[in-house]
Amino acid sequence: MALAIFDLDETLIHGDCASLWSEQMARLGWVDGKAFLKRDHELMEAYGKGHLAMEDYMAFSLEPIAGRTLEEVEHLVEPWVEDVIEPIIYGDACRCIAEHRKRGDRILIISASGTHLVGPIAARLGVDEYLAIELEAVNGVFTGKTHGVLTYREGKITRLLEWLDQEQENLEGASFYSDSRNDLPLLLKVDHPHVVNPDPVLREHAQTNGWPILSWS
Repeated sequence: MALAIFDLDETLIHGDCASLWSEQMARLGWVDGKAFLKRDHELMEAYGKGHLAMEDYMAFSLEPIAGRTLEEVEHLVEPWVEDVIEPIIYGDACRCIAEHRKRGDRILIISASGTHLVGPIAARLGVDEYLAIELEAVNGVFTGKTHGVLTYREGKITRLLEWLDQEQENLEGASFYSDSRNDLPLLLKVDHPHVVNPDPVLREHAQTNGWPILSWS
């Protein structure tokens, strides 16, 4: 049994769940829609170019849920996953997960989005195990802050190594699937890197190193 590790946004789904949730918060009236979504777009453009400090994005994107209970947010995320995320799950991604599961591999999603989104989406994909950015809550109420190491760039490796130690697992024979140059540190760490609909920087790196380049739809 080996690990099959998957990025989430633009890898398993055709979109970024954090930005899509920002649109949902605008529809809910939690934010000034026009200004908030403009800033979200600017930050995500920086992310795509590898220029974003994830701490800055999380501080921005979590502000609207500060003071809201875990139950309130969960109650609204569940139908959003069904209505917005379900239609943009790549069929090829589902088939790939199923193939790894058939081989007996252990499936893990590791994402630079928050646990409040990644957990329900992973469940919808039939994946029980995931690592994502942990959100701080006090007495069942979100503070709008994160805690722990963020699962972003090298932080994905840090969190993954901690998880491997806890689970008495290792990376022997592991696969990792991602679309983003931000995941190069982890792609370089596994035995079987795969790039999915990659950005230009990642595509060039994959071509130079002979990595499989997958076009999922």
